[in-house]
Amino acid sequence: MSDRLPGALTGRGARIVVLAVVLCLPPFYLDAFWLRVGLFSMAAAIGAVGLALLTGTAGQLSLGHAFFLATGAYGYTWLAGEPGPGLPPALAALLAVLLAGAAGGLFSPVAARVKGIYLGIATLALVFLGHHVLLTADSVTGGFNGRSVPPFTLGGFTFGAGDPELTLLGVPFGAEERLWFLGLALFAFTWFTARGLLRGRPGRALAALRDSETAAAVMGVDVARHRSAAFVVSSMYAGLAGVLLALSFRRVVPDYFSLVLSVDYLAMIVIGGLGSVAGATAGAVFVTALPLLMTRYADQLPLVAAPGSGDGSIGPTEAARYLYGAAIVLVLLYAPDGLHGLARRARDRVRRRRPRAPATDPALSPPQPAATARSKEHTP
Repeated sequence: MSDRLPGALTGRGARIVVLAVVLCLPPFYLDAFWLRVGLFSMAAAIGAVGLALLTGTAGQLSLGHAFFLATGAYGYTWLAGEPGPGLPPALAALLAVLLAGAAGGLFSPVAARVKGIYLGIATLALVFLGHHVLLTADSVTGGFNGRSVPPFTLGGFTFGAGDPELTLLGVPFGAEERLWFLGLALFAFTWFTARGLLRGRPGRALAALRDSETAAAVMGVDVARHRSAAFVVSSMYAGLAGVLLALSFRRVVPDYFSLVLSVDYLAMIVIGGLGSVAGATAGAVFVTALPLLMTRYADQLPLVAAPGSGDGSIGPTEAARYLYGAAIVLVLLYAPDGLHGLARRARDRVRRRRPRAPATDPALSPPQPAATARSKEHTP
C-alpha cells in the first residue's frame, strides 16, 4: 500500500489537492468585487450543473429553472428569518433545497409524460406563476421590495458580515471572504455528486433515455421514473444555487427570478457543452462574469455606456447579452459540444504532438532466444 501512495499523490489526487489550494487563495489576494464575481459564478455553476443533468443528459427541455432558484432563495430566507420560523440557518438551507426538490416532484408527473418543446412550454408557466406568487405573498416574500437574507451560521461561525471581526494572515475577512469558502464547499459537493451520478448507472440510464426512449425501455429503463427523478434532482441543485445566490446578494427581490434568468441558464449549458459538468461550469462562469466585468470597465470599452448614463448607448448588461448570444450562434455552428468539447479536442491535439520515445534499432538489440518448436497435438 505504501508503494502505491506516491503514485496516487502524483496523479489525479495531486491535481485535485493543488486545485483546491489555488481556489482557497483568492480571499487573501483579491478585493471584494472579484470575490463577488466568483461567488455569483459558483452559484450559477451549481444551478447550471443541475440543468445540464436535466437537459444535456436526460434530454428534457426546461424553461422554468428560475422558479426553482427562487424556491431555494426565498425558502431559505423565510425559514431562517423573521417573520418566519427562525430555524438555524444550516437547517433552513437544507429544508430550502428539499423544498425545491418537492416542487420539482410535484411537477414531475408532467415531466414524465411530456417532452421536447411541450415540456419547455409547460415549465414556462412555472416562471410566471412563481413571479406572481412572489409579488403577492407579502408576508412570506416581502412583495415587490423583497426581503433581507439572514446570514448563514454554522457552529457559531458566521459566513457573512458579522462580529467578531476575523483576521487571517493579516487579511481582514469580511462577508465576501467568509462566503467564498462556503460557496467553494457547496460547489465541490455539487461537482463530485454530479460526476458520480453521470458515471454511475443513473447517468447511463439517462443518456440512453436521451438517445432513444424505445431502446432504453427495451434495456429495462423505467422511462417515466427516470425522467421524473432527473427533474427532481435538477430542482434540488437549483434550490442549492438559489440559497447561495441569496446569501451572496443579501437581499432577494422577485424581478431577479424572471424568464431572463432561465434563458441565461440555457445559454450557460449550450455555451459550455450539453451533458458535461465541466462544460456547465465554464458556461456559467462566462455568462455570469461577462456582464459584471463589462459594467466595471464600461468607461474603457468602445460602444458601451456606463450604467445610468442615459445617452442612448448600449448598456453593459445588454452588450454582454449580445456577446454571449453571438457565442451561442458560433457554438452551434462550429462547436456543437461547446467549450468542453473545444478543450477536449485541444488536449487531444497536444497529446498527439508530444514527442514519442525513439524506437530501438533492431541491429543493436540483444538477440532473442528462438522459440522452441512445439508439435501439433493430435485431435482424436
